[in-house]
Amino acid sequence: MSEWKARRFWTGATVRQVADRGWEVTLDERPVRTPGKLALALPTMRLAQAIAAEWDAQSEVIDPTTMPLTRAANSAIEKVAVQFDGVVSMLADYGATDLLSYRADQPETLIRMQAEAWDPLIDWSATHLHAPLRITHGVIPVPQDTDALARLRSQLSGLDPFGLMAMHDLVTVPGSLIIGLAVAHGRINGEEAHRLSRIDEAFQASHWGEDEEAMQAAESRRQAILSAERFWHLSRAD
Repeated sequence: MSEWKARRFWTGATVRQVADRGWEVTLDERPVRTPGKLALALPTMRLAQAIAAEWDAQSEVIDPTTMPLTRAANSAIEKVAVQFDGVVSMLADYGATDLLSYRADQPETLIRMQAEAWDPLIDWSATHLHAPLRITHGVIPVPQDTDALARLRSQLSGLDPFGLMAMHDLVTVPGSLIIGLAVAHGRINGEEAHRLSRIDEAFQASHWGEDEEAMQAAESRRQAILSAERFWHLSRAD
């Protein structure tokens, strides 16, 4: 038996503003809803237009993998909004074990590569976010200042569900709250975030060669970061 696949049933996708709800996408004047049948209420016209473009780009068979903005918006509404504090706590925990705080203790080349790549963001967090993080070499955990962690948490708790949805991938994919916040603040872009998160991988590849499976996984992470960066910017106020 062949697998059932959702097929295109609409002629065109448009957007419209809805009082007290923001923006919505319509398919032949019928509003798009989330998989759970909730209203797909979007915070900005730009995000609504970008999501409408994803729907318009579908051919006869709908391919959800080509609709990252739609999927992120669905998650913001159905998952993040209903467990907002839990998502904030989960992401804030990355500050206590941030990738940028944990450095190699050998060889010297890798130690230098990490310092050159990561120290500027550690300094930025201290000066711009008033959240200095301690650095350690090796695997021994280093306790972070509770006030610094509280300031990092406040960066997340002040977001709306769409912003927090974007931050989810900007933090969890590279494994660094500081990298995610740096993208959100415009300190770095998504490409740089991906590069910074792969310092160790790049070092190993330079010595042992690239592994095809690892390269594919890295590219998948890169695309996730870039998509989250785009969702972040599109969901900010018009």
